[in-house]
Amino acid sequence: MAEKDQIQIHLFLFKELDPKENYGQVYFRTDDIEGVYQSFSENKGIIHPNGSLQKKPWGQIEFSILDPDNNLLTFGQAY
Repeated sequence: MAEKDQIQIHLFLFKELDPKENYGQVYFRTDDIEGVYQSFSENKGIIHPNGSLQKKPWGQIEFSILDPDNNLLTFGQAY
């Protein structure tokens, strides 16, 4: 379980998961995308090579990371 700013995320072990074949994704919405991005950057979070902080045509500012099991974790804020 991970917790930050009164938000908890519960993670579960899935022994049969092959990270190379995993296509799981979670999208997190925030009202402080630059602060979240800065926090990941300062704490040596690995930003996905194609997922740097960007303004997207669908009205979101987003960035993405991959967790150790190859889940795509995307963080976004409306603009």
